[in-house]
Amino acid sequence: MRGTSRREAGLAAIEAAGIEAALADPDRPATVLDLVADVAAVYWLLGSATGTVENIEAIHGARLERLLEHLVETPVRRFVYEAVGSVDAALLARGAAAVRSASETWRIPVEILGEGAETGGRPINISKLR
Repeated sequence: MRGTSRREAGLAAIEAAGIEAALADPDRPATVLDLVADVAAVYWLLGSATGTVENIEAIHGARLERLLEHLVETPVRRFVYEAVGSVDAALLARGAAAVRSASETWRIPVEILGEGAETGGRPINISKLR
């Protein structure tokens, strides 16, 4: 399992959880795509991401859409999107719609966390996803 952080400071916490840590920025999809050559599933757990309004809109909108377009050319066979958290609900709904569209267009198996019984609208404990 590999976990990513936008900043060096975040890598230690990932490693402490027993996960291989790597630098990648969801605002720059190429940094994520560089890491998926040997990955079967991508978890986009950014429902409580912080940053500028423009960056948050992008990682749940245009950047997410570009990433999904390129995943079809990789070994990734599952995409999980976190549609619950502190990010504006409208942005999370937009992201969920993009994920559903990618699934229909490119036959990418997807799961949308937060839509239904998975979380009951509560934050997700990532340790349960391992």
